[in-house]
Amino acid sequence: MKRLYIDFDGVVMDSIPPLYDALEKSGANVNKEEEIREFFSNYDYNNVINDKLLLNDSIECINKLIESKKFEISFLTHVNSLAEGVVKVNYLRGHFKEITIIMVPKEISKTKVVHSEGAILVDDYSGNLKEWEENGGIAIRFSKDLESAGYRVINRLDQLIDMFDEDGNETC
Repeated sequence: MKRLYIDFDGVVMDSIPPLYDALEKSGANVNKEEEIREFFSNYDYNNVINDKLLLNDSIECINKLIESKKFEISFLTHVNSLAEGVVKVNYLRGHFKEITIIMVPKEISKTKVVHSEGAILVDDYSGNLKEWEENGGIAIRFSKDLESAGYRVINRLDQLIDMFDEDGNETC
């Protein structure tokens, strides 16, 4: 089995656009890091973490990944606040009882929290993917529009099943 880390925002859920829309509408000065941090710390993440914002049947696709028995799956998600983490954990636990959920403070690289070497990361953010590869990991970009940004790209999580064999070796 291959270790697989799945990002949350922009991969499982399309939460980023409405979150940044709320930031703009809040009146916070988007040029001041302190005001942005304060907004994210106090925001009610229940507004953006719900079934209406799921990306490309992500819950169903993750269930297919589980059934394939090719991957040891964990969620690896950046969080701006403990409140955001609580909402994400509660949401994911409502769908998946056995998958590990790893919350990473926004200021820390995902590669500092887990061992990336030889592991797969599915993420929509190229910066995370670049660091992942630099630390020996396998980077797969998730993009609704299949924009690769120089990485192997998918727009549905179940596409991973055809990319790796039973031993976790890449098939393409």
